[in-house]
Parts: sequence; C-alpha cells; structure tokens
Amino acid sequence: MRALLLAGCCLAACGCTAPIGADKTTPARAYRQIHDNPVSRGQPSRETQSALHRFDQEALFEKSPDAVLRLLQQKAVEARDRNLLFALAELNYLVGERLRHSVKRWEPRDARDYYLASAVHAWLFLFGDLEAEPPSAFDPRFRTACDLYNHGLGWALTARGSTNAVAILAGGARRLPEGQIDVGFSQTAFPWPIADFDHFILADQYVVRGLSVRNRQPGLGVPLVAVTTRTGQAGIADTTPCTALLRIEGGVTELARGALRAELELHPAFDQGVVHVGGRAVPLETDTTIATAYALNQSYLWRIGKLQFLSGTERIPTGVYLTRPYRPGRVPVVFVHGTFSSPVKWAEMANTLEADPLIRRRFQFWYFIYNSGNPVMYSATRLRESLTAKVRELDPEGADPALQQMVVIGHSQGGLLTKLTATDTGETLLNTVLATNQLGELKTSSGPEATLRQYTCFEALPSVKRVIFISTPHRGSYAARSLARNLARKLVALPSKVVSSTAELSGLTTSLDFPKELRGTPTSLDSMSPRNPLILALADIPLAPGIKGHSIIPVKGDGDYRHGKDGLVTYQSAHVDYVESEFIVRAPHSCQDRPAAIEEVRRILQEHLP
Repeated sequence: MRALLLAGCCLAACGCTAPIGADKTTPARAYRQIHDNPVSRGQPSRETQSALHRFDQEALFEKSPDAVLRLLQQKAVEARDRNLLFALAELNYLVGERLRHSVKRWEPRDARDYYLASAVHAWLFLFGDLEAEPPSAFDPRFRTACDLYNHGLGWALTARGSTNAVAILAGGARRLPEGQIDVGFSQTAFPWPIADFDHFILADQYVVRGLSVRNRQPGLGVPLVAVTTRTGQAGIADTTPCTALLRIEGGVTELARGALRAELELHPAFDQGVVHVGGRAVPLETDTTIATAYALNQSYLWRIGKLQFLSGTERIPTGVYLTRPYRPGRVPVVFVHGTFSSPVKWAEMANTLEADPLIRRRFQFWYFIYNSGNPVMYSATRLRESLTAKVRELDPEGADPALQQMVVIGHSQGGLLTKLTATDTGETLLNTVLATNQLGELKTSSGPEATLRQYTCFEALPSVKRVIFISTPHRGSYAARSLARNLARKLVALPSKVVSSTAELSGLTTSLDFPKELRGTPTSLDSMSPRNPLILALADIPLAPGIKGHSIIPVKGDGDYRHGKDGLVTYQSAHVDYVESEFIVRAPHSCQDRPAAIEEVRRILQEHLP
C-alpha cells in the first residue's frame, strides 16, 4: 500500500498521465473510436483490433498480412467462429486497399482477390450456418459487414488496375488469397436483355451534384448504373439503376476446402428491392439518383431546349421518351416541358418523387420532347399522336390497364399541350376562327379544310385520366407581346410541315376572314398571346368527363396572390375553375424544382392510386 501511494504521489508530482484512463474529448472523436472501420476511415474496427491482439498478430499484420490472414482463417474454420469471419472481412478489405493504392507495379498480388475475399467473409459472417447466432440489426458490425460486402464486391467486379468504375458482369473461376471460388452469372431477375446495355458503372464511385437528395436504399449488393449504347441523331445514352448481388453457396467448411461456389445476380432497382437468403428477407442496396445524374452529364441535353426552340430541324425527334425501360403494371407520368426548355427541368422533381417507395413501385416517368417554337395546336397534336403511338408500341394487345390511367403534367406551354390531351373541344375552337355562317361553307374531307379541323377539333385521349397544370398560361402570357412575337418570327425556324400547313391554310385565312392574330406563320409565342382567340376559347372549355385536373400556380412576392404573377404569367391567366385543386407556390415561373410544388405533385399522385 505504501508503495502504491508513493507511486501515485510521484505521478502527481511529475504531472504525468496515467498509462490507462479515460480522457474527455469531443463526441465526434469518441464516435470515431467506437465506429471506425476500413470503409469509413481506412482503419480496423475495435473488434478486429481485439482479434489481432487475441492472437498477438498486430505487428505481424503490418509486415506480413497474408500470413496473418491464413492464421485467422484457420482459426475461424476450426472454431467455426463468426467473430473471426468479421475480422477477416475487415482485414482482407484493408489489404485490398493497400494493394490498390500501391505504386509497386511489379506487385504480383491482385487487390481484387482480397476485395472478393472481404465480401465472401462478410457474407459468411452475416448468413453463415455457425453455432453462434447471426448478428442482429443492433450489432454495429452488422452494418459494417454490409458495407464491406458491398464495397468489396464492387471493387472485385472491376478490371485490374482500372480507374473507370466499369463493372465486369461475368462468371468464371475467381481467385481468393487462399484458394478460389467458382462464380456463375444469372440475369434471370433482370427484366431486360443485358445486350441492350453498353456497360455498367459502379454508383459508389460517383458523387452527385445539383440534386437536393440522393435516393439510397440501404441493404446488400452493389448499386450500378446500366448505360445503353448512344443512339439516334443526338447520340444520347439512356441509364437505369440496378444492383449486383453475389450469393455465396456453402460455408466455412467449403471455404477451407476451396470448394465455395457463388452466383452473381443482377436485379433492377425499381422492383420490391428484396431478395431472400436462407429464409430471411434482405433488402437490396439501391441508388436511383446516380443514374439520373450520370445521364445528365451529357451536355447536349442541356442545350436541346434552345436548339429545339430555334431550329426547324428536330435535333431530337418529337416524341415520348422513357429514361427507364418500360415496366408493365406501372402508371405512366408524362412530363411535358415548356417554352425554351427540355426534360432536364424535371430532374429535381422526378428524382425527389422517386425517393418515395410507393411512387417508385407504382409509377413510371415518361418525357415528351418537342420543338417549343412551334404553334401550340401543332405541338399538342404531336403530343397526342406520340402518346397514342407509345401505348400501341408498348402494349399492342391492350393487356396493361396501367397504361390507361395516365397522368400528364405540363409546365407553362406544356400545360396547354396537356390540356388538349384531356379535352373534348367539339367545334368550339373551330367556331372561334370562323364566323357562324361560314361553318357550312367549310369542306372537311380533304385539303386545307381538313387541316384546319385537325388543329382545332380535339377529343380527350382515352389513356389520360388526370392532368396537372404548372405555371400554365391558359389565357396567354403577358410576356408574349407584339415585340417578342415579331422577334420570335425572325429567329425561330419552323419545321417544313408547319410552314406547309400554314401555306395550305393561307387561302382560307383570306376567304373565310380569319382573325388577324391567326394569320401568317405563327410561332408558339403567337399561340400564347393574350389576344389569341383560340387560347382564350380553350381556357373556358372544361376537362372531359372522367378526367381530373389540378393547378399549381406560382406567384412572386407576399401580396394577394389573386393579383400576382410569376414573371411570365398572371394568376388570373393560370386560374381555371374546373380543376379539383389549386395550389399556390410562392416562386417564379420555373417552379418545378421547388419543394412545395414537388410535394403537391406527390400528394396528387398518391391520390391517383386506387
């Protein structure tokens, strides 16, 4: 006792810190000491450090890691020790990291072998048939093991020394640091031919910019982006998210004999997102945002709005486009962009909506692309033709009832196009451009008379059941004044079909005394003039029976919204009485990316579901 007291006094007198103790620190530093692992910090966890210490291998692991891995694997097999399998998952990952960053080009070892071994040991830790119970979700090693499996498998799928993040999906014999594993490849769960895709990239080797959320479902597997071959005049590649899972067949006994087998499975990201392992439902790790962000790396997509507005040539042919492969049973939500715009403006809304599991499972997003400089009635006709053709192409037998429950969402000019998918106009618009006594003079079987009817007489599409108008100038835009319209006529090159149709109607404009706003060769700005009689007449026509509508109206400032405007459209122009709901967003005209607008669309889509 006297000796201990004397030692204590000496320590106090010298101001020395006790070799063992607890120091007050920041919560972040304490958290790191508890939760550090090879994936997050490049360090072994406390549990793995304890395993190394248990067999006195800390120092040797730094010098001869392969010898330590052999020893621990032997101990894990002999004792059927689940804890040692976790340590092996971490240590193999660490060795893989060292080799991947090594500058020794003569290094014979392959980092991918160690990454694959990390994934194998993590799987056996999570699912192996051992005496000790599998880890619970409350065990911090559970999530670490999932991360080791996911990241280890991801690196194992790349080419040796590759830095392009391309995953190689194939079967065959694969080496491990000790022995090998035979891997088969299955794409039976993947609903599209793998030959449709040019390559697959690892989602975890990319960060996202410009989108407010990154939609990530935690689970097991390697999130991938499937990229199609660039096609069409514009050379645009489509992307779709998917997940690779390596299903291990066998346990520690087969591992010791070098007789492990595995199946590499490819799964889509938009299904239920669950696989079954040994009777347990296991969620797949998915990342749906990265596919959208990766597609938007294509700079041409950001220029197409301007190019399509000004050019008479369709840089991207007018039509309905799917950014994901068609999935039967999912209701189409069709986004229709506005003037001088393109589908990129819907990226924030679509990405945020896809974060909702219910919406992701029950809906699919389609996009209509068109030359937004064309007259509204012409573009509306093209939208109707494109939707009809797409439904016929995807479901020629009419076997998918979801395609008859379509939701169309239009922004600005796109809202006017949307209105004409959901309205029975009869001859109301035709009467607007003709005097009543002239209707009988109009022959409609062919020629310019038939063309006039084509662009003024519409019936609601049977596939459309709900429409959403965002910033829609039902009664025209005050920005479409004479000066702007005259300038647009000089700058905008209209397609030959529009020009020829206008020339075909020119005789009628004189003989039937058309209103002056409808004469000449109009652009979309002429169509949206507050003095255009066609658009004013269309605003008063209600939606067809059985079709529901909603308005989202942006208004700038904090004043009375009923007297407000968004910078291009007044509230009074955007307001119509025949919608089921009207939602005011305090925002400028382009409000598709505003949280309030997105939440309103989410509410409407959830209401649309039976």
